Amino acid sequence: MSLDHDKTRPATPHTARAQDEAPEPQHPALDFPLEPDHAVSTGGLDRVVFGVTAALAVGFLVWGFVSTASLAEVSGRSLTWVMTNTGWLFVLTASGFVVFVLWLALGRYGRITLGRDDEKPEFRTWSWVAMMFSAGMGIGLMFYGVSEPISHFVSPPPGTGEVGNPEAAQNAMATTLFHWTLHPWAIYAVVGLAIAYGVYRKGRLQLISAAFEPLIGRHAHGPAGKVIDMLAIFATLFGSAASLGLGALQVRTGLEIVGGIGGLGNASLVIVIAVLTAAFVASAVSGVARGIQYLSNINMVLAITLALFVFVVGPTVFILNLVPTSIGSYVGDLPTMSARTAAEGAETSDWLENWTVFYWAWWLSWTPFVGMFIARISRGRTIREFVTGVLLVPSLVSLVWFAIFGGTAIDLQRAGTDLGALGLENQLFSTLEALPLATVTSVLVVVLVSIFFVSGADAASVVMGSLSERGSLEPRRPTVIFWGVATGAVAAVMLLVGGDEALSGLQTITIVAALPFVVVMIGLCVALVRDLRNDPLVLRREYGAQAVEQAVISGITAHGEDFVIAVEEGSVAVGAEHSGESDEEDPSSR
Repeated sequence: MSLDHDKTRPATPHTARAQDEAPEPQHPALDFPLEPDHAVSTGGLDRVVFGVTAALAVGFLVWGFVSTASLAEVSGRSLTWVMTNTGWLFVLTASGFVVFVLWLALGRYGRITLGRDDEKPEFRTWSWVAMMFSAGMGIGLMFYGVSEPISHFVSPPPGTGEVGNPEAAQNAMATTLFHWTLHPWAIYAVVGLAIAYGVYRKGRLQLISAAFEPLIGRHAHGPAGKVIDMLAIFATLFGSAASLGLGALQVRTGLEIVGGIGGLGNASLVIVIAVLTAAFVASAVSGVARGIQYLSNINMVLAITLALFVFVVGPTVFILNLVPTSIGSYVGDLPTMSARTAAEGAETSDWLENWTVFYWAWWLSWTPFVGMFIARISRGRTIREFVTGVLLVPSLVSLVWFAIFGGTAIDLQRAGTDLGALGLENQLFSTLEALPLATVTSVLVVVLVSIFFVSGADAASVVMGSLSERGSLEPRRPTVIFWGVATGAVAAVMLLVGGDEALSGLQTITIVAALPFVVVMIGLCVALVRDLRNDPLVLRREYGAQAVEQAVISGITAHGEDFVIAVEEGSVAVGAEHSGESDEEDPSSR
């Protein structure tokens, strides 16, 4: 009996030492312990990865501040090309990732552990769920919690009816859930699975490039791998900058409303970003990692408090009715929403550019950051547990959040408060103004967004620092600070590119910057499947199935149906159950 697999695990730069210390080759069907430091980088700064990405980032910043108009023109033409020629790719791959992770979880790979075979989860289920909840919250939900449902309600998506149609509310909620539930978290799950499997099951470094070892072999640690890590850094840089830009827009609006200040221009956005970036740098220099964690935990409590307050003082019954209606509409309309492309006409193309394709590009840009985070907290989980938790928990959080804030806004719109005529960054504050304690809740929103800005810049900068330092779990402070400052500066440039429509600058550059990473994500799926096909658990099943099949054939040949199977070292023994004859006397029973 033989299977078409190598008898030893492929040697990589990170497993070579283990093989030197263990001259006996390990059979690929056997699970064996990894050295604890196999998943920890010892190399320091990668001068090529950091040098090239830093130089290009600085060049982008210089271009943006010196000649904003030319950057806006080039990015606009680039967006037109991307939407015309590759918009279908974003739409197709996003849904493909949902199918892919569900296939992994429900199929034969679902029982594979992200760690040793007998390893228990590093975090208890409730703690794991709580941290997943933390990852599911952020500036995006604060910014779009009201604005997306109300935007789709007053201006229905293509093909969903005219303005004011009876199904406008449920279509608006279904479209919002489409953008914020299964699809984004399936995208994150792909990267999270690839990293967690590689680090905890294979002993690789915490790098996107390391996950490509099954696909490109040693080239994952050469120039090709460096290009992959550089693309991951750029994706994180622009995706995080988009989030920080949204936060700056909302903080500026909050200051205008709470402080009674007149309309502030784009210069104020740069000032807001500069102040919040300085706060991040101060925290990074002081090394108060626990302080950032403490603020993040406070933010979660404040966000839950705000949501509960709006739920209680808002249209509670309408919100409760909206939850099952939204779920039903989402499930029913999912095929249509997933298949919507520019082939339906110019109106649909423009809508996709502002909504669906922008979201898919944004989520793709966030995958290195969120993927590494959920990989870090998921050691010891099976693939099935991982996918279930990553898809369902944040999706449930998004459902409740949008039902509360979106439902409240839709109810106000129906009652005569024209929220749809306002800018997206104004709609949350205008909704809160219609409820009790408007000033208090508006201040709370500004505080929430500011802390999300600081903690988000901290987390994203650590990821970019790790990618710049060969997967180091604790990148050096100067590297982290550089990427934090660069993220804030890129956010400012992206807002300036949009001119009076600052949000359009965020959307345009995010979509263009995310395009190369789509290819990386597709390659990551192929590499992960190749890895899983040669997993010890999978190989043992294949060996076991072949062994049993051969034993059954041998037993039936020698004894008919009257036999038992016994396993002995170096052989498979089949003997008669009732004949009383010794199997050793009958060579045919071997």
